[in-house]
Amino acid sequence: MSRRAVRELAFSQADFDAFARLSGDDNPIHVDPDFSARTRFGRTVAHGALLCSVLRGLVEELVPGGRQLSQSTMYPAPSPAGEPLRFVAEAGDETDAGLRIRLTVTRIGDGEVTCQGETEVAPCR
Repeated sequence: MSRRAVRELAFSQADFDAFARLSGDDNPIHVDPDFSARTRFGRTVAHGALLCSVLRGLVEELVPGGRQLSQSTMYPAPSPAGEPLRFVAEAGDETDAGLRIRLTVTRIGDGEVTCQGETEVAPCR
Protein backbone atom coordinates (compact mmCIF):
# COMPACT_ATOMS: atom_id res chain seq x y z
CA MET A 1 0.00 0.00 0.00
CA SER A 2 1.26 3.47 -0.87
CA ARG A 3 1.75 5.75 2.14
CA ARG A 4 1.21 9.06 0.31
CA ALA A 5 -0.83 10.35 -2.62
CA VAL A 6 -0.30 13.79 -4.19
CA ARG A 7 -2.07 15.82 -6.87
CA GLU A 8 -1.42 19.33 -8.12
CA LEU A 9 -4.04 21.44 -9.87
CA ALA A 10 -5.53 24.91 -10.15
CA PHE A 11 -9.29 25.45 -10.24
CA SER A 12 -10.73 27.94 -12.71
CA GLN A 13 -13.76 30.13 -12.15
CA ALA A 14 -15.61 27.77 -14.50
CA ASP A 15 -14.77 24.91 -12.09
CA PHE A 16 -16.21 26.87 -9.15
CA ASP A 17 -19.32 27.70 -11.17
CA ALA A 18 -19.85 24.06 -12.20
CA PHE A 19 -19.42 22.86 -8.61
CA ALA A 20 -21.91 25.49 -7.44
CA ARG A 21 -24.46 24.25 -9.99
CA LEU A 22 -23.98 20.64 -8.92
CA SER A 23 -23.94 21.27 -5.17
CA GLY A 24 -26.44 24.12 -4.96
CA ASP A 25 -23.89 26.19 -3.00
CA ASP A 26 -23.87 29.42 -4.99
CA ASN A 27 -22.49 31.65 -2.25
CA PRO A 28 -21.14 34.76 -4.02
CA ILE A 29 -17.68 34.28 -2.46
CA HIS A 30 -17.37 31.28 -4.83
CA VAL A 31 -19.19 32.44 -7.96
CA ASP A 32 -19.31 36.25 -8.13
CA PRO A 33 -15.94 37.83 -9.01
CA ASP A 34 -17.27 41.39 -8.56
CA PHE A 35 -18.62 40.62 -5.09
CA SER A 36 -15.48 38.68 -4.12
CA ALA A 37 -13.20 41.52 -5.24
CA ARG A 38 -14.69 43.61 -2.41
CA THR A 39 -14.04 40.97 0.28
CA ARG A 40 -10.92 40.34 2.33
CA PHE A 41 -10.00 37.59 -0.17
CA GLY A 42 -10.04 39.90 -3.19
CA ARG A 43 -11.24 37.16 -5.55
CA THR A 44 -13.40 34.05 -5.62
CA VAL A 45 -12.33 31.10 -3.49
CA ALA A 46 -12.94 27.36 -3.65
CA HIS A 47 -15.78 25.61 -1.87
CA GLY A 48 -14.44 23.55 1.05
CA ALA A 49 -16.40 20.58 -0.26
CA LEU A 50 -14.63 20.89 -3.63
CA LEU A 51 -11.24 20.65 -1.91
CA CYS A 52 -12.46 17.66 0.11
CA SER A 53 -13.67 15.94 -3.07
CA VAL A 54 -10.15 16.00 -4.50
CA LEU A 55 -8.71 14.81 -1.19
CA ARG A 56 -11.22 11.93 -1.15
CA GLY A 57 -9.90 10.84 -4.53
CA LEU A 58 -6.40 10.68 -3.05
CA VAL A 59 -7.67 8.69 -0.07
CA GLU A 60 -9.09 6.20 -2.58
CA GLU A 61 -5.56 5.76 -3.98
CA LEU A 62 -4.29 4.87 -0.50
CA VAL A 63 -7.19 2.60 0.51
CA PRO A 64 -8.97 1.42 -2.64
CA GLY A 65 -12.65 0.79 -1.92
CA GLY A 66 -12.20 1.98 1.66
CA ARG A 67 -15.19 3.14 3.67
CA GLN A 68 -14.82 6.58 5.19
CA LEU A 69 -15.61 6.48 8.92
CA SER A 70 -14.98 10.11 9.82
CA GLN A 71 -13.42 13.31 8.55
CA SER A 72 -12.46 16.60 10.14
CA THR A 73 -11.12 19.56 8.15
CA MET A 74 -10.28 23.20 8.78
CA TYR A 75 -9.70 25.99 6.25
CA PRO A 76 -7.07 28.38 7.64
CA ALA A 77 -6.55 30.26 4.35
CA PRO A 78 -8.40 30.67 1.04
CA SER A 79 -7.87 28.69 -2.17
CA PRO A 80 -8.47 31.31 -4.91
CA ALA A 81 -9.42 30.65 -8.52
CA GLY A 82 -6.37 30.17 -10.72
CA GLU A 83 -4.01 29.47 -7.80
CA PRO A 84 -1.99 26.24 -8.18
CA LEU A 85 -2.65 23.90 -5.25
CA ARG A 86 -0.96 20.76 -3.94
CA PHE A 87 -3.28 18.16 -2.43
CA VAL A 88 -1.71 15.52 -0.15
CA ALA A 89 -3.19 12.51 1.64
CA GLU A 90 -0.68 10.74 3.86
CA ALA A 91 -1.29 7.51 5.72
CA GLY A 92 -0.79 7.75 9.47
CA ASP A 93 -1.62 5.47 12.37
CA GLU A 94 -3.61 2.29 12.07
CA THR A 95 -6.58 2.07 14.42
CA ASP A 96 -8.84 -0.80 15.46
CA ALA A 97 -11.33 0.37 12.81
CA GLY A 98 -9.01 1.36 9.98
CA LEU A 99 -6.38 3.87 8.97
CA ARG A 100 -5.98 7.55 9.86
CA ILE A 101 -4.97 9.69 6.92
CA ARG A 102 -3.67 13.26 7.18
CA LEU A 103 -5.11 15.66 4.60
CA THR A 104 -3.46 18.88 3.42
CA VAL A 105 -4.03 21.42 0.66
CA THR A 106 -1.27 23.97 0.13
CA ARG A 107 -1.01 26.94 -2.22
CA ILE A 108 2.09 26.15 -4.26
CA GLY A 109 3.01 29.81 -4.83
CA ASP A 110 3.46 30.81 -1.20
CA GLY A 111 3.30 27.50 0.73
CA GLU A 112 0.22 28.60 2.69
CA VAL A 113 -1.92 25.71 3.97
CA THR A 114 -5.53 26.25 2.87
CA CYS A 115 -7.09 23.04 4.15
CA GLN A 116 -5.90 20.57 6.74
CA GLY A 117 -7.45 17.70 8.55
CA GLU A 118 -7.75 14.01 9.00
CA THR A 119 -9.95 11.16 7.90
CA GLU A 120 -10.31 7.61 9.13
CA VAL A 121 -10.96 4.92 6.55
CA ALA A 122 -11.83 1.26 6.99
CA PRO A 123 -10.29 -1.07 4.43
CA CYS A 124 -12.48 -2.89 1.94
CA ARG A 125 -13.05 -6.45 3.13
